[in-house]
Amino acid sequence: MAVVGFDVGFQNCCIAVVKSGGIETASNEFTDRCTPAVVSFNAKNRTIGNAAKNQMITNTASTVSHFKRLHGRLFQDHSVQAEKASLPYDLVPLNDGKVGVKIPSFFTDSERKSVLDAAKIAGLNCLKLMNDSTAVALNYGIYKEGLPGCDENPKIVAFVDMGHSALQVSVCAFNKGKLKVLSTAFDPYLGGKDFDQKLVEYFCAEFKSKYKMDVKSKARAMLRLTQECEKLKKLMSSNSTDILLNIECFMDDKDVCGKMNRAKFEELCADLIERVMVPLMTAVEQAQVRLQDISAVEIVGGATRIPAVKAQISKFFKRDVSTTLNADEAVARGCALQCAMLSPAFRVRDFSITDAIPFPVSLSWTTSYFISEPTTCKHIFGRNHPCPSAKMITFYRSKPFVLEVFYSDLTSLPFPEAKIAEYKVQNIQPQENGEKAKLKVKVQVNASGIVSVSSATMVLRVSSNESESTEINEINSHEVADDINIEVGTTLFCQTIILTDVCSSQMNGEVNNHPPDAKKAKMKVKHVVLPIEETFTQQLPKDRLSNYMEQESKMIQQDCQEKDRNNAKNAVEENVYYYKHKLEGPYQKFINAQDHQAFSELLDGTENWLYEEGADQDKQTYINKLEEIHKLGKPVQNRYQESIRRPKMFEELSAKIQSYMTIMEDDSYCHIDAMDMDKVRVCVEDTQVWMTNIKDSQDKCRSDQEPAIHSTQIEEKLQVLNNICDEIVTKPRPRVDSPMDDSIQPEQPHNKKSPEDVTMEYTDFVQNEAKNSHINI
Repeated sequence: MAVVGFDVGFQNCCIAVVKSGGIETASNEFTDRCTPAVVSFNAKNRTIGNAAKNQMITNTASTVSHFKRLHGRLFQDHSVQAEKASLPYDLVPLNDGKVGVKIPSFFTDSERKSVLDAAKIAGLNCLKLMNDSTAVALNYGIYKEGLPGCDENPKIVAFVDMGHSALQVSVCAFNKGKLKVLSTAFDPYLGGKDFDQKLVEYFCAEFKSKYKMDVKSKARAMLRLTQECEKLKKLMSSNSTDILLNIECFMDDKDVCGKMNRAKFEELCADLIERVMVPLMTAVEQAQVRLQDISAVEIVGGATRIPAVKAQISKFFKRDVSTTLNADEAVARGCALQCAMLSPAFRVRDFSITDAIPFPVSLSWTTSYFISEPTTCKHIFGRNHPCPSAKMITFYRSKPFVLEVFYSDLTSLPFPEAKIAEYKVQNIQPQENGEKAKLKVKVQVNASGIVSVSSATMVLRVSSNESESTEINEINSHEVADDINIEVGTTLFCQTIILTDVCSSQMNGEVNNHPPDAKKAKMKVKHVVLPIEETFTQQLPKDRLSNYMEQESKMIQQDCQEKDRNNAKNAVEENVYYYKHKLEGPYQKFINAQDHQAFSELLDGTENWLYEEGADQDKQTYINKLEEIHKLGKPVQNRYQESIRRPKMFEELSAKIQSYMTIMEDDSYCHIDAMDMDKVRVCVEDTQVWMTNIKDSQDKCRSDQEPAIHSTQIEEKLQVLNNICDEIVTKPRPRVDSPMDDSIQPEQPHNKKSPEDVTMEYTDFVQNEAKNSHINI
């Protein structure tokens, strides 16, 4: 079972894989650990990553990149239209107005669902969507030693992630085995791309005045300039001197040049550098911590390598920033760790994660399906509320009604649509006595940060002969947490639902006049799960999602077929050049003149065919052409290889024959039975005669003819010789036990006494002791 973390960025992608020895960052076919987030569409296949990036200049209109900001958005969205102006490819709306195309912490519900849909289309089993800042914090905290205990004040750490498209800041609290995100802040439109754009605008103006070139009128020219400006930005991060920008054949076969230094660059980007401060201030304020309470500031992301950005972060926090985490791989590694925690295939140390909801969420409802009915709103989840989280809301209804979930603060929402989804609660019926039924509606934010109305349960009271304690026990057994009690036309909010149910008759003004021992009808509570009809504001319908999955499967199959076709074509081309080179070299004496001419004509014809009508043929055509080449080329190749291997095998066989002949004459093998040794002699002599005859036959053959003997046959003969002879000559010499002379006694060790000596010494000791005792008496 593969456990993988994906960091899908605006410019690059990084993949971390969990293995038994730890976490490894996967490398692509170019041995790069970061793969460009680029897809290029050709007539018959797609190319992805580095191969697609190489086609951005030659296949500009059909190469898709920088699509992260388009997830889950409408075509008429102002951010989509702003992004469209800088994209070298066209965007077109679908029938429903949506753009058909890892998540940042500021992704809204629609964007998160779009990423999940993309994962399904790609055939991935996505266990969780994880915020960038939370993944970085997990990667930092799980390996950190010396964290305070759970009963101590936490260690506060700020994380600043500035990638190619966005700036994200989070303030987190760490205890041993515990991570809690206190706050998140962001600027979705501030990243390395914006610094590149400042350079692009500067050089566009300079080239227009210096070379009279309108760079913005040509998409390819803009793309080349953007790539060169990105390289220039990276060079200025480590050099403060003037750096030249040279582009050959830029437009109209003209070369252009310019220069830039770090001081001028920082002057151009002064407004961008100033914008870095805003998310930093917001994150600290919302976390309700002081700057001196923050123990460390960790920075990740490629754009944090810009000296001015790093200096601005350090200036705000009044401390040096830390770069202990890998700026490019920290997010992917954190995602892989989280995936390992959720997977049963790995055991990971206990580490709880409490994320934060970036935007406040509210709930509104109407008394019926009719939108004209008056609506009531309730604030459900606040900004930076712990996530995952759930709340149970109690309604009193006698007929179906509509719930709407939406974001309540549009000022900080980087999305034009506040509405998240609409839920119709159905099949509601009143109680037996005509009163409104009590409904329990569960609203939750799951681990991926997606808000939903997950369930609706109707609580009915039905007649029963059971005792009153049955009702209370059943209510107590029903899970009630974070309850909000809502009744139509009132603002009643009750924290204890059990008390409301048990005392409902008293709340309605009824008085119980029955004596305690009087028999009365009891009520039993029944829970009924209600169906909910969901309507999401922006999400792919299930039928379209299935259609996209089918299309993706077909494109994968088509890509594989095209890859096999190209491999077959390349094999034909390789063999043409291989044999043409060999025929003029080592293979020349292994083919006669007539075959040499025929083979050369075939190779020349195939080479011309490849660049004409054979340039675009199916796989089987190339396989057939390859078989034609092998039909003439393989015999020549085999004769050449046999001329090298055959003498070596003859030499090895001859050496083995001589070895066995020496053994037969050696007296140290006289213990072997004569009949067995005769078998060896016969086998060796037969092999010697066979080798002599076959070598004579081979010497009579020309090098351009089929050999009389192949090296494999000599190898088989050698194997037969070894099987027969080795079993006999390796017999061990029998062991001979020589009888010992009885007159020779074994020599006693110097330090070891016989039993008789020990007995005599003991007797003398006893007699001496008795004599001494007698004298004393």
